[in-house]
Amino acid sequence: MAFTLQIGQAAPDFNLPGVDGKNHSLADFKQAKLLVVVFSCNHCPFVIGSEDRMNKFFADYSSKGVAMVAINSTETEGHPTDSLDHMKQRAREKGFKFPYVRDESQKIALAYGALRTPHFYVFDQDRKLRYTGRMDDNPRNPGQETTHELRDAVDALLAGRTPPVEMTNPIGCNVKWWGKERHWMPPEACDLV
Repeated sequence: MAFTLQIGQAAPDFNLPGVDGKNHSLADFKQAKLLVVVFSCNHCPFVIGSEDRMNKFFADYSSKGVAMVAINSTETEGHPTDSLDHMKQRAREKGFKFPYVRDESQKIALAYGALRTPHFYVFDQDRKLRYTGRMDDNPRNPGQETTHELRDAVDALLAGRTPPVEMTNPIGCNVKWWGKERHWMPPEACDLV
């Protein structure tokens, strides 16, 4: 079996503490037509370059029935700024309106097969995976992107169509795993396409 969730597979459930002091699970988003799960963090320059776009995406689509949750699974021994306290500070600084939750055990990152930060997963109303990969082709440099795969996928799904591209390679830093050197990835993890 592939490391990363494949198109058509169900969203693994989670119950994780958020920067808002509440725990969040799939049930919290049951009313949403689509759910975007993004594996994120505080330190990665590719995430930092994408945060304003993530805020804009959520602002543009939340009124259309699209929910989003960001999950930080990065280990904090080598990356202390990814702790829940630092996440709370980051969420305040950036004005996140979507839940930002902490996956301390990294079990959820493994369940989804998160490869990089950021790594986006779009699930339909039945919480089946319909798109996975990047937001666009230049997460690190705002304004220099030339593709918009995440928006294209969400627009298609909201219109009742199949996304024009269902899978792309996420662009970013690899997830930082507990007890592993900083560039380590599970041996079964590989590019999606």
